[in-house]
Amino acid sequence: MWNYEFSAEAEVTAHAVWTLWADPLGWHTWNEGAGKVEMDGPFAAGTRFTMTPPGQDPIRMTITEVVPDQAWVDVCELPGLVITTHHLIEEIGLIGEAGDSRTKVVYRTEITGEAADEVGPELGPQICADFPEVVGKLLELAARA
Repeated sequence: MWNYEFSAEAEVTAHAVWTLWADPLGWHTWNEGAGKVEMDGPFAAGTRFTMTPPGQDPIRMTITEVVPDQAWVDVCELPGLVITTHHLIEEIGLIGEAGDSRTKVVYRTEITGEAADEVGPELGPQICADFPEVVGKLLELAARA
């Protein structure tokens, strides 16, 4: 198994982050690597979608879990590999006299399967390299909402 986790915090509400996540056709506004997204149904567990990053082949994934304002999980199955990415929101609490919310966003990817030990250390860093930029832009846009 191979895994990686990145998290960042900002003065935003969980709902502001969730609103951006729950709009897959708008992911490209804060995640350049998402490219074109095509959904086979609603943003819900069981829905398959295709993401075509710029200059790359389409990637088929399935949403396996959706908990509004808290988390969603996608899974990409390849020969010998299962790539699972958890997208999590933790409300840290209210801060300051104005009662602003502070929220932590976590992206965690796990690569499992028979080829994970061999392929994971090479493929994983490629998949996760943009997590700091993506989460930063997500939080920046959510803060403006």
